[in-house]
Amino acid sequence: MTEQTTNQEKSYRELHRPASEFASRSDYLDHELQIMKPRRYALNLPGRDFNFEWEDLVPAIAGTIGIISMYSAVMMSWAEGLSQAWDHIELGREFAIEVARVEMLLPALFFCILASGFINPRANLAGNHGPLIPLIGTIALAGAHPLALAILLGVFGLLLSYFKGGSRLVNLTSNGVAGGLLVFLGFTGSVSMIGNIQTWANGLVPEGGQAGDMGYVGLVVLAAVIVLYAVLAKMGKRWLAIPACALTGLVLALALGAGFDLKFETEMGLPNLNPVYWWGSTEQGWMLGLPNAQHFIASLPFAILAVAMWSPDFLGHRIFQELNYPKGTEKVLMDVDDTMTMCSIRQMVGTALGGGNITSSWGTYMIPAAIAKRPIPAGAIVLGSLVMLVAILGFPMDAAVWPPVMRVALLVGVSLPLLEAGVQMIRDEKDAQAAGICVFAAAVTNPVLAWALTMLLDNNGLIGDKNRPNQLSKLDRIVIPGSVLLICFAAMLAVGMLEEQWGIPALL
Repeated sequence: MTEQTTNQEKSYRELHRPASEFASRSDYLDHELQIMKPRRYALNLPGRDFNFEWEDLVPAIAGTIGIISMYSAVMMSWAEGLSQAWDHIELGREFAIEVARVEMLLPALFFCILASGFINPRANLAGNHGPLIPLIGTIALAGAHPLALAILLGVFGLLLSYFKGGSRLVNLTSNGVAGGLLVFLGFTGSVSMIGNIQTWANGLVPEGGQAGDMGYVGLVVLAAVIVLYAVLAKMGKRWLAIPACALTGLVLALALGAGFDLKFETEMGLPNLNPVYWWGSTEQGWMLGLPNAQHFIASLPFAILAVAMWSPDFLGHRIFQELNYPKGTEKVLMDVDDTMTMCSIRQMVGTALGGGNITSSWGTYMIPAAIAKRPIPAGAIVLGSLVMLVAILGFPMDAAVWPPVMRVALLVGVSLPLLEAGVQMIRDEKDAQAAGICVFAAAVTNPVLAWALTMLLDNNGLIGDKNRPNQLSKLDRIVIPGSVLLICFAAMLAVGMLEEQWGIPALL
């Protein structure tokens, strides 16, 4: 106890030992996590509070590839949706890339390097809200305004984080429910990525050929990636999966003759960083001008939905740290409420500067970082620097969004690890029952409603652990889970998310 107390009083710098003193690299990384004492909303410095390790490059590269693809998808969805919704708006690929570069420059500096790197290393980086990308077209057609949506989302997120709502919802989610949620997200994500790669390969049209002639390219890329991922897992090097597999996908696709489909069109330089250009009129930038009351009303249900979806997203990322970090590392686990605060501020600031991203906890950074046993700050600084560099260079964005690179990166860096983590969390019959109901509910509705519903059932002993209600108050058993379920259901009903499954059209 005396030695433990002494270690608690010593600083990171005093407790740090060189890697040569440890039996293995893994032991050294474990020790680094155990001795860190991050300062919350204070200055954290390299050398004094944390060190850079070469493993930090892995989540940084993975996060860079992931965010380029996500931002590009978001902006193209906005461009297509707004062009359909408004007669005077014509937005295309050039606009989408320009806005994506705005999002990659200033927010990376403020919220990756400064916020998560130096000011609060317990707040995970604010990345992209992937599950909402398919809804962006609907959001635009509903008459929403990106800036109005960002303001509402940021305000709701700040309120939830102030009242510690995010961490409370995480604590009310059992291992069985969380495991089922991760299994569903991992499985559906894997199937989607595999399908996207095959669709891309079947759509390749070589000179003098026809569509479908190069479908084998997708099969070869997927086969090689599966073998490489299995080998890395066997060697305990899964944290190398994104860069290694993405590079393999790139090289194999080029070697098999698919290179004619890869075009470098984005030129080096800086995007327009003047917010007035983006939001100042209806003739330039987004061509929408500043939002009015009608825009805020149209954006309201989508903002509620986005914030409601944050908690299960954050939960999955923190679980990855808990599964991969050793004991005694509670101080370096991501704080759900602090992450929510940073995401809320980043949402408002990033969009006000001219962006259009819908933000959430950065999964393509956190998942590889957790597997590599690295804390948030060092990788955040490296990642922010890489993202800014890519935004200025321009042409790497074209390679990163090429399907055999982007889809492979998301497959091995997000979907497969989610699936594995979910399976690991299902440890007994009680967990299996809750997980099974969660997966079934997600298939019938969607992951967010499934999480809210199974959390309510589980906390009242109707599924899973029958003794769980005895450990919870009435507020935690009924009021909070029931309110979350009603809010999520009402928001989805309003915006039409239940139309495909149940045939219920949007109320708004």
